Amino acid sequence: MKSTAIYSPEPAKGWLPWGAFAPFLCILLVAVPSILVSLVLEHFHLEDAKGDPLGLSGLFAILIFHFVAMGLVLFAWVLLVERRPLATLGLAGQGKTVKFLKGFSIGMATISAVVFAIWAAGGLEAEKFAPALRSPGALLTIGLLLICFAVQSSVEEIIFRGWLLSAVAAKFNVPIAVVLNSLVFTFLHYSPHLPFRVIVSTLLFAAFTCFWALKSRNIWGVMGWHTGWNWLLATGFELPVTGIDAKQPALLVRMIVRGPDYLTGGTQGPEGSYLCSVFFLGACAFLLWRIRRDREIAANDIEIAAPGTH
Repeated sequence: MKSTAIYSPEPAKGWLPWGAFAPFLCILLVAVPSILVSLVLEHFHLEDAKGDPLGLSGLFAILIFHFVAMGLVLFAWVLLVERRPLATLGLAGQGKTVKFLKGFSIGMATISAVVFAIWAAGGLEAEKFAPALRSPGALLTIGLLLICFAVQSSVEEIIFRGWLLSAVAAKFNVPIAVVLNSLVFTFLHYSPHLPFRVIVSTLLFAAFTCFWALKSRNIWGVMGWHTGWNWLLATGFELPVTGIDAKQPALLVRMIVRGPDYLTGGTQGPEGSYLCSVFFLGACAFLLWRIRRDREIAANDIEIAAPGTH
């Protein structure tokens, strides 16, 4: 079974987890700091017993403290135990800011397209345009949420598409790494009350972000995409993001839910719509085609450059 260094071939100087153990370690690296932070936030009435935010302060606290704690634990593991460069997590390359901002723009564009598709299908009704622009307080909150979602989304990408994807690929291969990554990501977002279509959408979300990272050979772009997707979904349309309502006036247009849950996503928001799953399926197919094309071009270039070939 051929192992692969998907971001950087720089070797680790410490202990790399066994391929089969890496998914379970990932769950521990996410769950342990999250549980500890939840105990603190619940004590200060910022989070309820189910892990949901209590008010806007609770939402800020969950997005910042949960994910900063997870990120610190992961970096401690990578730097102290595995002792491998951060470049091997996809945190390398030139033009980091440009890649992030390009991904951010694509994230906003793609979630806007999904919301528009649900509206065009009759699932949503546009009521007010940009009500947030008439409220300086709302604009400040929306700006702070941008920072919070940038932290949350970036840490998730570093953990899953940075560390886990590279750790499994290094021991097994890329297809197994994508499958295990998607399964672990879905498991950690799973709840017994979620409809099957939401679970499928989460799985496709994870696969899409894996393919983006593999195509780019870094995670800056997908970090930006994830940030733009989450932030604009939470603030642009007064719709839930992953079941959480930011309760802020819409930055773009206030959408009223009119259609059935399978079309609108129900309480989960547009990510639970079957149209969102259709988007991710198409995006995965496109990225797989691009990855295959890049490999064919690289192989042809090697063949042309090899001495004695015609």
